[in-house]
Amino acid sequence: MDFQLTEEQQDLAKLVHDWVEREAPKEWARELEKAEHDYPFALWDKLADAGFHGIGIPEEYGGQGGDILTQMTLARGLARSLAGLTWIWGITSFAGGKSIGLYGSEEQKRRFLPEIAAGRSRWSIGFTEPSGGTDLLGMMRTTAVRGDGGWILNGQKTWCSAAHVADYILLLALTDKDAPKRHQGVTLFAVPAKSEGVTIREIPKLGMRAMGSCDVYLDDVFVPDDLVLGEPNRAWYMLLPTLNNERIMLSSFCLGILDGVLEDALAYMQVREAFGHKIGEFQALQHHVANIAMWRAQTELVVQKAAWLQSQGLPCGQEANMAKVIASEHAVNAADLGIQILGGMGYSAETDMQRYWRDARLFRIGPITNEMARNTIAEGLGLPRSF
Repeated sequence: MDFQLTEEQQDLAKLVHDWVEREAPKEWARELEKAEHDYPFALWDKLADAGFHGIGIPEEYGGQGGDILTQMTLARGLARSLAGLTWIWGITSFAGGKSIGLYGSEEQKRRFLPEIAAGRSRWSIGFTEPSGGTDLLGMMRTTAVRGDGGWILNGQKTWCSAAHVADYILLLALTDKDAPKRHQGVTLFAVPAKSEGVTIREIPKLGMRAMGSCDVYLDDVFVPDDLVLGEPNRAWYMLLPTLNNERIMLSSFCLGILDGVLEDALAYMQVREAFGHKIGEFQALQHHVANIAMWRAQTELVVQKAAWLQSQGLPCGQEANMAKVIASEHAVNAADLGIQILGGMGYSAETDMQRYWRDARLFRIGPITNEMARNTIAEGLGLPRSF
């Protein structure tokens, strides 16, 4: 099994590296993050000018093409500098490009995908609810009932990334309360974010700043039939492949964070002096950086395997969950060691280690907690469902 990137993907990796150094360096990412409640439209526009919003969207719909390995390469390259700000690209790529591309109708693809690829349409996602968290289906309270020519939605969603600046929210709602199983009777909607009855409130938080995470309230929101994605009541069956994609992409962000942590740690160790020596000569710190390098190598292997399996159309649920757990935990631990290596400067907002740690920390709890992911992995090994 060969996980080596193709020559084209290697060229993309270099292109993204050079673009990041020129257009989105770490010092600029720090400045964007300081304006916590100001969405970085300048970054969105730069990504659009580079054509990155079109990666993963077929050329016939105005995109650049490319499979999950190509998207993984882009995500990793961006996250080395942008860390959590990479979701500025990623959330629309997943909630818009990937989702419409997989289960949108031909009319919906021609309507939405060219706008997404050109950077003229932003998307958010509305799956999680305040009472549910990871128990997405069991605690779903948002409902959609039939109206004249469409559906009427009521309920609340939370942790909707960039909903306050989105054009559409990919939203999951209960459409059959009497369905025999909780994974049945749910439907997927493309809800216009500025619809009458939609109220959005931004959530202050530890990391992933500037992008914005939001509560979304729906009060008799009308959504026409042409904004239903796929078949009503069968959304969960459609979503499973994209959830694997989301976990692989999230793991790729963590891999990029590991790249950034290792890069910054090595650079600091080679210039900082203490007790008459460069601190890179201290064995304890050498062990720290060796651990970071090994965690990155392990993460790279599991993420590339999961992405390769999905690119081949092979089952990858177990591998995607494993990649998510391994990548997020290694990224958090590596950033924590990075702070230790930099000492007081690692805790300072003038460097990036604290930013890497805060952004990676969120990936351990979302979109599925690592504890729940471990339960799913255990079930895949034949153990009974645990609670």
